[in-house]
Order: sequence, then C-alpha cells, then structure tokens
Amino acid sequence: MWLDLLVIALYALGMLALGWVGMRRARNQEDYLVAGRRLGPGLYIGTLSAVVLGGASTVGTVTLGYTYGLSGMWLCAALGLGLIVLSLVLAGPLAKLKLYTVTQLLERRYTPAAKTVSSAVMLAYDLMIAVTSTIAIGTLVTVLFAVPAWVGVLVGGSIVVVYATIGGMWSLTLTDIVQFVIMTIGMVGLMLPLTVHYAGGWSALMERADPGHFSLTGIGWNTIITYFVIYFLGILIGQDIWQRVFTARSVRVARLAGAGAGLYCIVYGVLGALVGVAASVLLPDLDNADNAFAAVAQLALPDGIRGLIIAAAMAAMMSTSSAGTLAASTLLTRDLLPVLTGRAPDERLSTHRLCTLLIGVLTVLLSLVVNDVIGALTIAYNLLVGGMLVPIIGAMFWKRASNVGAIAAMAAGTVAVLMFMFKDGLLANTPVYAGLFASLVCFVAGSLARPDHSRPVAEAGA
Repeated sequence: MWLDLLVIALYALGMLALGWVGMRRARNQEDYLVAGRRLGPGLYIGTLSAVVLGGASTVGTVTLGYTYGLSGMWLCAALGLGLIVLSLVLAGPLAKLKLYTVTQLLERRYTPAAKTVSSAVMLAYDLMIAVTSTIAIGTLVTVLFAVPAWVGVLVGGSIVVVYATIGGMWSLTLTDIVQFVIMTIGMVGLMLPLTVHYAGGWSALMERADPGHFSLTGIGWNTIITYFVIYFLGILIGQDIWQRVFTARSVRVARLAGAGAGLYCIVYGVLGALVGVAASVLLPDLDNADNAFAAVAQLALPDGIRGLIIAAAMAAMMSTSSAGTLAASTLLTRDLLPVLTGRAPDERLSTHRLCTLLIGVLTVLLSLVVNDVIGALTIAYNLLVGGMLVPIIGAMFWKRASNVGAIAAMAAGTVAVLMFMFKDGLLANTPVYAGLFASLVCFVAGSLARPDHSRPVAEAGA
C-alpha cells in the first residue's frame, strides 16, 4: 500500500508543480481565462477530453457497467456525441466571436438582463459539476484506504483549488494533458486488461457474467433517451466546455480536434463499462455499486499499478472539478460582479484569482455535505438543459428570438425543473422534460409576442 501512496503523492506534487508553471504563463486576463486562445490540436484534444471525462464518467460508468453491463457506456457515449456535434456544428461560430462566457452570447442577441439571469443558472450548473468530481475523489479514497470520505474531499479538493487559482486556464491545460495521458494509460492500458485477466480472460468473463450484461440496451431505452436529452444537449451549451472551445487557436483546431475528443469519450465509456462487467464477476455482492471501481482496483491490481490506476481516476475527477471551478469563477467575474457592483468587469489577475479561490472553497464545502455523484450531476444537467438550451440555441439560429422570450424561457424552464425534482425525485426523468417543454413554450410565445428583429448570433459571427 505504501507504494500506491507514493505514486499518488508524486501525482499530486506534479499537479501542483504544473499549476506553478501555468501561473508563470498567465500574464493577463485572456491567458488566465482562455489560455491566450492559442491551443493547438494536441493540447486541445487532451484538455477537452479530460474536462468531459470526470468523476461521473469514470467511477459512474464503472458503476453503471457493474449494474447494467455494457449498456452503461451510454452516459459517456451521449457526452462524446454531444462533443462531436458541438465541434462540427457550433465551434466555428463560437470561436469567431471571441467570448469568455456562454452568457455573453445571450447579451449580444438579447440584453444584459438575459445575460444576468442565464449567468446565475450557469454558475449553479458549473458549481455542481465541480462538486460531483470532488465527491468522487472522497468515495475513491474511502474504499481504498479505509479513511473517511471527507479526508479525500479535503486533500483532493485543496489540490484542485490551489492549481486552478494560481494559473487559471493555463494551469488547467497543462494538468489536463498529464491527466489525459494518465487516464488513457490507466484505463486503456492497465485497468481493463488486468481486471479481465483476473476474471479468467475474455472467454471466462463472457461465461460468468450475466448474459444481459452484454446487451447495448440493458439499461433501458428510457434511460438511454434521457441520457441523450440531459448529457448530449448539456454538452452543447455548458460553460466549462465552451470555455475550452474558446482556447482553440483556429476554427480548424476546434472542429477536428474537438471531434477527435468526442470519439475518445465514446471509446472510454465502452472500456469503463467493461471494467464494470469484470467487477460484477469478481465482486458480485458489493453493498454499494458506487464503490465498484475502487473495490475492483483494490482486489485485482498489484501495488504500484493500483496507485497509478487511482491516480488515473483522480486525474479524471480533478480535471472536471477544476474546469467547473474556473467556469463558475469566470461567470462570477465577467458577468455577475459587474451587475452587483455597477462597474465594468475587473480584468486584474488578483480579482480572478480571488474569485476562483472562493468558488473552490465553496465547492469543497458543498462536497462535504452532498454524497450522491450521479444525483449531483443530474441536478446540474437538468438545470442547464431545462433552463438554458432553448434560449441559447434560439439566440444562435432563430431570427424571431427575443429578449422577452429568452428570459421567460430561462425562468420557466428552471422553475419547472426544480418543481419536478421536488415532486418526483432528483433522479427522475421528468424534470428535464418538463423544463424543456416549459422553456420552449415560453420562448416561442414570448418571442412571437415581443420580437426584437435582431440577427442570429451564428450569422453575426460568420
């Protein structure tokens, strides 16, 4: 076990060192928020893949594979396909607009009021994205080292807060590349082959596993469709994802490297689900399926290798946590604080670092009181898709979209999501559908009743 701890400690020190390098590169606001808008294909595909594949995508997909088999891959597949569509369809117009936040797009089409409302909703989404991955770190540490979850949350969360605060997007980019490499080696090169080998090989695995575990629809069509409604659509409009799009040095990089990252996410989901299937054979009686990833790593992997796998999982979690933290901080500094203070956005690095630190501390505190990774992720995406999808897509492509329709859509969609989560439960499928329906009806009705006659943003940025 000491060897595992050494590997994890070296990984943590490496993240802090890269955060310091990022700090040296972050010389102004554009460097801090969008890495100077100069990432090439190698850095771009790594950072985009790493930010999408977080705690829910890694630990959560293994959990789904343990419970439902290969069909557990649909969570990552929905994310990956959303990334492909975002890259091929929306990345071009977005890259040309030179924005910092999603909500600035709404201000260009509508009014500052629309930006303010959408910023509040988007900040809540990004905060929950950061929380889900920080929670996952605590879960992993609990199972492997028999210590309370709060220890993992505090240690892992503090590392994220430090490197995200000091270097911003440059720190995130540099750490993401290392995390991307570790994730790939850990999951593709080690975790899957070793767990399958421990289960007796592929033939033995297929014989011993539940036959339904090799069905692509075992998780149920209703769940698959809901994953696409929540995660596929959510990827198209999330601040944490768009902020990475803004870092690309050209439209070509954003499109091609982004599509490559989407394909990587789909493959990663298949591999994670298969690890879950192997875990169901090796550990058929787990009390908590959420512990499948950590438990099978502890059982099947030797010292040292286990530490690298843990580092791979932590890499995925930290990448998404840091992305959500910086995205929420960017929304706070660029969109919300100017409204609250009545002043222009403060471009000083000290202000950005202070806000990132505050958001990071809040993320850690929330992670100590919330304990359901998939539930927290679902809340985040329900709010995002139900409240924001319709007015954002409308701003880009519908000529008759108006400010009245946008604000009504955001308010109605968010309220509907919250009502149905309270009524039917956090993990129910109804909240996102209710939010989308209410948002669409109010958006169309408000826009037709009070049109603005402004150009769609996609045309303005073309």
